[in-house]
Amino acid sequence: MTPAQTDAVETSFRLVAPIAEPAAAIFYERLFALDPSLKPLFAGTDIRDQGRKLMQAIGFVVGNLRRPDALLPAVAALGARHAGYGVRPSHYDTVGQALLATLAEGLGPNFTDDVRDAWAAAYGLLAQTMIAAAETPRAAA
Repeated sequence: MTPAQTDAVETSFRLVAPIAEPAAAIFYERLFALDPSLKPLFAGTDIRDQGRKLMQAIGFVVGNLRRPDALLPAVAALGARHAGYGVRPSHYDTVGQALLATLAEGLGPNFTDDVRDAWAAAYGLLAQTMIAAAETPRAAA
């Protein structure tokens, strides 16, 4: 990510943070609309609580974009945990689509092409890190 992309993610997230709860609800609504087969992964989960965890995780990521030494190990651990929940590499594309759609709705006119590209770059880095971490135990086994 470029410094300008990092700035764009940080700035736009400050606009999303005050609407975290509805944004999380929109995210899961979009996610399940894009791929209904993902809904069973959340069976028995309080989706509002899951939404709070999602927004906290995004806040952690945004807050540590300038500190990859702190960010990437935590994201890798998250990826390994998600593999245990049944998340497959193909799911990450759907999550990325849902995230960008949620940001577009939540940010409205503030979701410029530059902001979209910045979030796509940030999510791409995270998804690659999580997928690699999830696949490492399988490759070693």
